[in-house]
Amino acid sequence: MLENIRLSLQGIFSHKVRSILTMLGIIIGIAAIIAIVSTIKGTNEQIKNNLIGSGNNTVNIQLYQGESPYDFSYQSAPDGVPVVSDSIRSQIRDLENVESASFYRTRSYCENVFYEDTQYGGAMYGIDDAYFDTAGYQIQQGRGFSQTEYTDNRKVAILDNTAVKSLFAGTSPIGKTVDINGEPFTVIGVAIETNPFEPVINSVEDYWTYMGTSGGKMFIPAKSWPIAYAYDEPENCLCRASDTDSMPTVGKKAADLLNSALQTQTAAGGSDSDSSTKIQYQSEDLLKQAKSLQKLSSSTNTMLIWIASISLLVGGIGVMNIMLVSVTERTREIGLKKAIGAKKGSILAQFLTEASVLTSIGGVIGVGIGIGLAQLISKVASVPVAISSLSIVVSVVFSMVVGIVFGLIPSVKAANLNPIDALRYE
Repeated sequence: MLENIRLSLQGIFSHKVRSILTMLGIIIGIAAIIAIVSTIKGTNEQIKNNLIGSGNNTVNIQLYQGESPYDFSYQSAPDGVPVVSDSIRSQIRDLENVESASFYRTRSYCENVFYEDTQYGGAMYGIDDAYFDTAGYQIQQGRGFSQTEYTDNRKVAILDNTAVKSLFAGTSPIGKTVDINGEPFTVIGVAIETNPFEPVINSVEDYWTYMGTSGGKMFIPAKSWPIAYAYDEPENCLCRASDTDSMPTVGKKAADLLNSALQTQTAAGGSDSDSSTKIQYQSEDLLKQAKSLQKLSSSTNTMLIWIASISLLVGGIGVMNIMLVSVTERTREIGLKKAIGAKKGSILAQFLTEASVLTSIGGVIGVGIGIGLAQLISKVASVPVAISSLSIVVSVVFSMVVGIVFGLIPSVKAANLNPIDALRYE
């Protein structure tokens, strides 16, 4: 085998221009496939990250009415939805693949929140002591809530940067008082996300997905929520999964536990069979949405790969053609080898090795060009790429297989030459 590889390399380098032209189809095909696969993988990751956000693997479980989240900004609390018990909280935190869980109340839009004459138009959250860690926030300015503020009815608030800009025009909010439904709350800190995320909004659906965060966020302790809003209001749950793929399972199990405590699953006046008024906890399966979007573009991606593969077919035909020429040029050499005892198998192996080495070199060169092309596309078109090591290995192996398949006919022809006729060949 090693001798066959040595002879193959010797033959390739003795006809450099011919070999390069022969490998060109393989190089172009492999480069195109690597670039396309890398771009597809990068785009799919962008879709996933665009929906999941900062990448802290959090899944939100909230109360739904039918197919829409139950919005307390415009609706009163439904009957029969109790406050989450300590037992349910413990069970959710003990679920497999749950790293942490937080329970909170929220208003997606707050009309009666002011600083002096400036109205706040963002979201309000009543949080427990696990929320900031679970959601991935850290205090940038001032301080966080103390344990006493979490357990007592203290009127204090923490804002994110967007809310600060909205209410305080970029000046420091620390120590200032915000009016929440007629109650004075003192701002004690500013929180930021540890992995900030800027969603790419390309459609109306994207806008509605992210509109809840566009006006900023204001946080108050959960115990202080009844001061500004309502007592015994249903809570949402935020779980941080151990990894992205576990998010759907974690969300489903947490929702099942929360639903087990519901006394009724219908809105006032609705029936159990009326899906439009059914009240229940559901998880936001953003990973499922991401996979749906990825699947939507899979047919186009597959078509691109098949188009790129045509150049591999062309390259394979070129290899077969040049190997047939090589067999013709070396007819006397083949006849001499067979005359001194070379078997069909050794002749066949020699030419198959030469064909596979030729295409393998083309494959390696194509991989390098494909990686460079992917990076170039990323910079020029602002499209993310993710180089797949598996696609690199598969491409090189595939190029070798192309050499074996298309080199088979010339190799068989060489192995079946009659030694006498070969020696007489001019």
